[in-house]
Amino acid sequence: MSKDRKQPTMADVARLAGVSSMTVSRAFKAESYINPATRDAILKAAAELGYVLDNTAAGLSSRKTGFVAVTIPSINNANFADTIRGMTDGLRQTRLQVLLGYTNYSVDEEERLVAQLLTRRPEAIVVTGGRHTDACRRMLQNAAIPVIETWDMPSDPIDAVVGFSNAHASELLVDHLVSTGRSRIAFVGGDVSDDTRGADRRRGFVRRMQELGLDTSRLASVGSPPISMREGAQAFSDLIEKWPDTDAVACVSDPAAFGVLTECQRRGIAVPDQIALCGFGAYEISDVCVPAITTVDPQCYEIGKNTAGLILKAIDTNGKLSPLGTLELESILRIRGSSARS
Repeated sequence: MSKDRKQPTMADVARLAGVSSMTVSRAFKAESYINPATRDAILKAAAELGYVLDNTAAGLSSRKTGFVAVTIPSINNANFADTIRGMTDGLRQTRLQVLLGYTNYSVDEEERLVAQLLTRRPEAIVVTGGRHTDACRRMLQNAAIPVIETWDMPSDPIDAVVGFSNAHASELLVDHLVSTGRSRIAFVGGDVSDDTRGADRRRGFVRRMQELGLDTSRLASVGSPPISMREGAQAFSDLIEKWPDTDAVACVSDPAAFGVLTECQRRGIAVPDQIALCGFGAYEISDVCVPAITTVDPQCYEIGKNTAGLILKAIDTNGKLSPLGTLELESILRIRGSSARS
C-alpha cells in the first residue's frame, strides 16, 4: 500500500461537509434526529472520501457489536449454506450481521474458533451440533450471551436449540423401505468419529432395523465427512461385493446416494427394481437425477430462519430465551422414483 494513503476519519468527513464531528456521528445513528439535508450532505461527503464508520469503541462500551458469530462444519455444503441463508434472511431487517467460521467437522477446531469469536464480543453465538470439547462447552456456558445449538437435539443443551433428530430421520427411511417390501437394507456413510450427525443417522438406522428384527450388519463406511459422490460409489462397490443380495441402500447424504446411483447404473443394476435407494438432505441433485432420489428434507432454511428468530427474541429479553429455548423441527420424507416399485 502506498505510504501516502490514509484512512479517512470522521473529522475529514466533518470538514468536507462543513459540520462538526459530533454531527457526523449523529448522522450515522438511525435513531438520532438530524436535519435530512444535513444528513444527506454528510453521507455524500462520506461516500466521496470512502469513509466507513468504526463501531468498535461504541461497541465496547455498549456491548452491542452488531454481529452474531456462527460456526458450521463446512462452507461448501449446500445444506449448511441454506441454514446460513435462512439466518441471514431472518436478520436482514436488523443491524445484526453474521460472522462465519467453519470447523471442518472437528470439535477441536470448533473450540479454537469459539475462543477467537468470543474475543470479538458477539451479541449471540450459533454452533452446529450438540457435541463439544469440555473447554468449548465451558466457554459457551460462561459467554453471558445467547448460545444456540443447531442441527441436533442434544440431551444436555447449553442454552437454546433449533434442530431435529438425525436418528429419527434414518428411522423414516428404514420404515419407508420396509413398507415397499425390502428387508436386506444397507447403510452407506463416512467416518463417524467426527461427524456426529452422520453417527446419529447410522445409529437411527441400526436401532430401527433391530426393532424390526432385520440384519444390521450391512454398514459401509468410506472417507471423512462429508463423503463425496465418488466415495458413495466406492462404498456401494464394496458392499455389493460383500452382500450381493442387498435390495435397498440408505445413505448418509444425497451426494453419497447419487454416487451409489451412478455405480448401480455402471453395473447395470436397475434402480429401484433391483435395489431401492434413499438419501438425506433434499439436495437439488437428488431431485433432477434419473430416477429422482427419495430423501429426507431436514428443512435447512427453516433451521436458520428460526434461529434468527430466537436470537432476536433473546436480545429483546436480555438473553432470557426460556421457555422458548428448544425448537424441534420435523424432518420431511420426500418419496421419489429411486424407491418406488414398478
